[in-house]
Amino acid sequence: MRDRACIVGIGETKYCRAPGSGMSQLGLNLQAATRAIEDAGLRPRDIDGIMPFPNLGSAEELAASLGVQELRFAATLNMGGAAPVASLRVAAAAVTSGLATHVLLPTGWNGYSGRRARETLVTDPTNIPGGAIARDYYIPHGLVAPPQWYALIARRHMHEFGTKPEQLGAIAVAMRKHAQLNPNAVMRGKPLTLEDYLGSPMITAPYRLFDCCLETDGGAALVVTTSERARDLGRRPVFVSGVGAAQPYPADDIATRPDIFATGLTIAAPEAFAMAGVTPADVDFAEIYDCFTFEVLQQLEEAGFCGRGEGGAFVEGGRIELGGALPVNTHGGLLSEAHVCGMSHIVEAVKQLRGDAGERQVADAEIGVVTGWGDFGDGSIAVLRR
Repeated sequence: MRDRACIVGIGETKYCRAPGSGMSQLGLNLQAATRAIEDAGLRPRDIDGIMPFPNLGSAEELAASLGVQELRFAATLNMGGAAPVASLRVAAAAVTSGLATHVLLPTGWNGYSGRRARETLVTDPTNIPGGAIARDYYIPHGLVAPPQWYALIARRHMHEFGTKPEQLGAIAVAMRKHAQLNPNAVMRGKPLTLEDYLGSPMITAPYRLFDCCLETDGGAALVVTTSERARDLGRRPVFVSGVGAAQPYPADDIATRPDIFATGLTIAAPEAFAMAGVTPADVDFAEIYDCFTFEVLQQLEEAGFCGRGEGGAFVEGGRIELGGALPVNTHGGLLSEAHVCGMSHIVEAVKQLRGDAGERQVADAEIGVVTGWGDFGDGSIAVLRR
């Protein structure tokens, strides 16, 4: 599928925390979707495929509300934060195979003013990643929220490779620096130093407050079509050169994996780079799913930007900041822009490759990578080019 599908439209809402967006979940989806469709130079009736984020909307409701009159393709991938990039893969396959002409990928949620992650998990066990395994073997031992689950991997990495808190702090500081250049970032105007990071409260070792992503309200969306159809639209297309998605083994448990550091990205990244015909060394920037700081470090390793165990040194010294060897999360990411389930990471990559990122623009950006992380380590990755 190399370069046969492309992203032709992107849209976002305002991202916010208290007192909330003032919009319903459906409203956030629709606002982001409408803006993406308009950005593509299309009308709602031109959309014939919709892939909503799991549990945040249905294709039928969105189609009816938008005025999509011929919904020919609809799907939802249950891969948590890996779903947006994995959905991009399926959307690319749908348009290049003729199942649809223009596919909309919307995400919108009240992640701050609505029911939050811990409340959802405790009150509704059916929403727990890992299902019965988490319910029967994690929660009874007090592991009831994502920071506790993923801390298992981070602590093991520290044990085996000597990864330091200061290295996780370098990731948090870099994301916050980038957010200062992003008008839509929730943490714009709130700088963060390494001293601030090290002095923040411990949530669950080794994760401090600033290791953890934001809870926010907002929506983001994009439109995918074929490269041939893109020629008739007004916006510069961003080509999907390579894309992959996979799950680790076992997908629903961390503690019993033969290799605790292997994730779906370990499988998906070589596939995506081979499809695109490039290597990690060719990439100009990366938008890495940053639910927690260590997951950025781990994904950089598993995607091949550095060797396993080398992530700590890789993120030091401003290497992942704008102007560094590999700018990461140029918008501020989930840690400092907003948590839109990873969809805003794709939106930011499109802005960078269009040259529309303003003060945070990576000079002469030609190739960008976006990753997704979901549930207990589902992984997805897209190699995009201008």
